Amino acid sequence: MARFSNKVAIVTGSSSGIGRSTAVLLAKEGAKVTVTGRSSEKLRDTVDEILKDGGKSENINIVVGDLTESECQDDLVKSTLERFGKIDILVNNAGAAFADPSGVIGIATNINLFDDMLKLNLRSVVELVQKCRPHLIASKGDIVNVSSIAAGPQPFVYYTFYGIAKAGLDQLTRSLAIELIAHDVRVNSVSPGLISTGFLTAVGMPNEMAKKTENYYASHRDCIPAGRPGTPEEIATLIAFLADKNSSGFIIGQSIVIDGGTSLALAMPSHDLSKAL
Repeated sequence: MARFSNKVAIVTGSSSGIGRSTAVLLAKEGAKVTVTGRSSEKLRDTVDEILKDGGKSENINIVVGDLTESECQDDLVKSTLERFGKIDILVNNAGAAFADPSGVIGIATNINLFDDMLKLNLRSVVELVQKCRPHLIASKGDIVNVSSIAAGPQPFVYYTFYGIAKAGLDQLTRSLAIELIAHDVRVNSVSPGLISTGFLTAVGMPNEMAKKTENYYASHRDCIPAGRPGTPEEIATLIAFLADKNSSGFIIGQSIVIDGGTSLALAMPSHDLSKAL
């Protein structure tokens, strides 16, 4: 029997990157999956990958919408329950950093972007967990949040507001873990470093610049000791491990770093990326 047979998973931000790889992996291993994102075209690509890997169309639920909107969250929960009858796994992956159009970084960044990043990276997770809570308690389910090494303890000046939001997510993970384990619901998170996804282009970098950034950091082992960025599939594998009680049942409230050694070297934040580019 596949590892996630008879399990129902919601994976937010599953139209690309880590979320897509996670949805594909969970479905491949037997889960019924709700995929969600703002782009119907990209979600269709996710569905195509699931089907190509042996998933079944009747085991896929698609919700197109903006996760920061209550209506989208409500639709996500309602449609999953109507389609599959329960919720076993919630992967809170949707998140992003937003660049100031003027090019400033750090505390000079427009305060409206601070609000936007908190709303997507933290508030939407709080709201969705509130709405999924009774269903996860009923199934004795699992929550996996996707954080970032930008949350600290080392500073990332280029992503100050994003790091603040993710630090809040780490604290939410710990608090939820203690609250919900009383109901046999586990909560953990993963903290990726530099991963080859569309994250940098979403921040506002052109594709060529995003690739140049990845190559720059990969070539400096004081930034990434492993000598390369990670892959979405590697993060998905860790998420699946944390969502599987048979593999990780005694791990509770932890944020597991997966960054190729970046947070050990501590040099990436000290590099001036503007000079590198």
